[in-house]
Amino acid sequence: MSQDLLIGCDFSSSPSRRKPIVMASGSSSKGRVLLAGLERIETLDGFGQWLEVERAWTGAFDFPFGLPRELVANLGWPDRWPELIRKYAGLNRLEIRNTFAAFCDARPTGQKFAHRATDKPAGSSPSMKWVNPPVAYMLHAGMPRLLAAGVHLPGLHDGDTRRVALEGYPGLLAREVLGLRSYKSDDRAKQTPERLIARKDLVTALEHGQTRLGLRLKVSHAQRDALVDDASGDSLDAVLCLLQAAWAAGKGAPRYGLPLEIDVLEGWIVTS
Repeated sequence: MSQDLLIGCDFSSSPSRRKPIVMASGSSSKGRVLLAGLERIETLDGFGQWLEVERAWTGAFDFPFGLPRELVANLGWPDRWPELIRKYAGLNRLEIRNTFAAFCDARPTGQKFAHRATDKPAGSSPSMKWVNPPVAYMLHAGMPRLLAAGVHLPGLHDGDTRRVALEGYPGLLAREVLGLRSYKSDDRAKQTPERLIARKDLVTALEHGQTRLGLRLKVSHAQRDALVDDASGDSLDAVLCLLQAAWAAGKGAPRYGLPLEIDVLEGWIVTS
């Protein structure tokens, strides 16, 4: 396993003091992933600045890296990934919502959204979804900043190979442990004792390496309390992405565990 810096990012498309972007940092050795700390970033500009700092890392970021090919073809958008992302970045959120809503409205019930190939194995929301969760806006806010920072995106776009960014999805690992039990909510009224117990169970399972990644999380007592006490789940989601980054770093260049054949417009969620 790598001793280099590992990053797990729980992303927000509209970060603020109340709902910041959370970056978990750590390292990995002999199947153990050590959590070094959690950093909170309250602006998108701050996120862009973080990405541009000269240092080596492998990171998993919780937002989509691409759009469904079916959607792109239907809209007549560019079929090359960098040009597609630049096209998408040039839209505002109202334009995105109206364009995607029109696409959905023209399709039959039960087939409204187009999906990426990675969505089914990962159990993730379609990357064109603009509400609950607004992953289309997360792609719009996050991916252009990764591209502008010149990071390396395996399977999608060559960049600085010292800074390797992969698409993560914390729900993939959380569901493996908890099934359908919910462990988080931004709504204070829904921050229940049951969700608190689920977070405790999830952290315990991660400490014991009880996921198919075969990695054991190492945290201090204070860090464990902080992960459990964050009822929004943002800190824990960043750590789940950190574990995905550790797994990818262990697989190493050039694919970092990604399948040999992935759609170069859609991208792929690491570990799915």
